[in-house]
Amino acid sequence: MKISGVDIRPGNILEYEKGIWRVAKTQHTQPGKGGAFMQVEMKNLIDGRKTNVRFRSADTVEKVRLDTKEYQYLYTDGDKLVFMDNENYEQILLDVDMLGDEVAFLQDGMEVTLELYDERPISVQLPDQIEATIVEADAVVKGQTASSSYKPAILDNGVRVMVPPHISSGTRIVVDVYAKEYVRKAD
Repeated sequence: MKISGVDIRPGNILEYEKGIWRVAKTQHTQPGKGGAFMQVEMKNLIDGRKTNVRFRSADTVEKVRLDTKEYQYLYTDGDKLVFMDNENYEQILLDVDMLGDEVAFLQDGMEVTLELYDERPISVQLPDQIEATIVEADAVVKGQTASSSYKPAILDNGVRVMVPPHISSGTRIVVDVYAKEYVRKAD
């Protein structure tokens, strides 16, 4: 489906210069002289490159629809991640670097969504929030009782997050996977 350059929005998947790109940011600019344009920051879903492109209102670009499919994470085998299709139980191996830093949040049996382009997986979406256990938390500094003061803590997956002062080692918390932030204590 072709769309105008000024109709591009963050999250859109575009086919541009023989690549598949996810739009990260857009900025509409109306200069005093000349036509309006959209400054677009995109990330290539195949090789991870980033680029900034200027699209004028007269430019058209192909908007791509990705198929999504639910998979279950099974285990890591070297530099490959093994996932199982929830419908037909077939297994698929993907490179660890397809997930980037979020790979630390993978948990055995976790349900994930794979985005596919022409039957080929190009990205893995983890749940937005997961539960994790604090394995190490700094002691509260005396006099640091303001509600906005947070202390560093390390999760059982090795990720460092900032937590409120009342959180101690051994506590289960809910963490935002993509922002790497404390959300609340787990129930």
